[in-house]
Amino acid sequence: MAKPFARIGLFAKQSTNNAAAFNTLLDFLSQHDLELLIESESARISHQSWPTKPREELAKHVDLVMVLGGDGSLLNAARAVVPFDVPILGVNRGRLGFLADIPPHQLELLLTPILAGDYIEEQRFLLEATIEREGQIIAQHKALNDVVLYAGSIARMFEFEVWLDQQLVVQQRSDGLITATPTGSTAYALAAGGPILYPTLKAITLVPMFPHTLSTRPIVVSDESEIELKITANNKVFPKLSLDGQVHLDLEPNDRIFIKKHKHLLRLIHPKHYNYFAVLREKLGWHASTALAEEHKLEVTPLAKI
Repeated sequence: MAKPFARIGLFAKQSTNNAAAFNTLLDFLSQHDLELLIESESARISHQSWPTKPREELAKHVDLVMVLGGDGSLLNAARAVVPFDVPILGVNRGRLGFLADIPPHQLELLLTPILAGDYIEEQRFLLEATIEREGQIIAQHKALNDVVLYAGSIARMFEFEVWLDQQLVVQQRSDGLITATPTGSTAYALAAGGPILYPTLKAITLVPMFPHTLSTRPIVVSDESEIELKITANNKVFPKLSLDGQVHLDLEPNDRIFIKKHKHLLRLIHPKHYNYFAVLREKLGWHASTALAEEHKLEVTPLAKI
């Protein structure tokens, strides 16, 4: 069993619908003799005054970060937390969530053992994207799920080159390209026809978006690869780059985007009995028969939901 947590930092999605659950969580944690520190913006929906820290500083002062919201809220917090080697835990208030896996109605049941040090910890890697224009770096950002090159506000094909470890892979005309981690393989990349990668797999998937050539297919490469995307000079489209669907950057012809694994790993906390394939069955509607479920003590998704 790991060392119990003593100092908890909290992020929360800021909405009136989230306020009651956030305050319930704060009340629960305050009963466990824990030091609480709230992210500055999240504190706006708390019902009483708590010590606060800005988003980029919070993780430096705690030994566990909790996020109340959906996967989007956890993605946002993860990019700020990862440099400090502090574990992160999601309490789910979203819909189709693969990362925030503790429902609010099970706070006491699932959080009590976690706070005492009884939990599962996974390491997930992030991507780092660097944009270079005329030989100068103009932007650099992290993404836990994916880095998406896309046409912009209008769905339209454009041309770009894909390089892997300084070797040309393809010159492609399409609506864009999704570069996803295993964590992000169940997000936008899955909707675009990409494969599901087991979360701890050391791999990156490249998923083309509506390519002009039907033979173009997703590619899975090593997580040690350096990927380069070059916007060709003859484009009339000024594409964009999206990171986790939350950071959006404007691109120009001849821009080069370098994508590689970020140097820090994210420590993701789950309840002790967390099972990845149970999550897939629930979220994706995969079926297991009642007899099989009873034999192996599986969670079953009713056929009506499939």
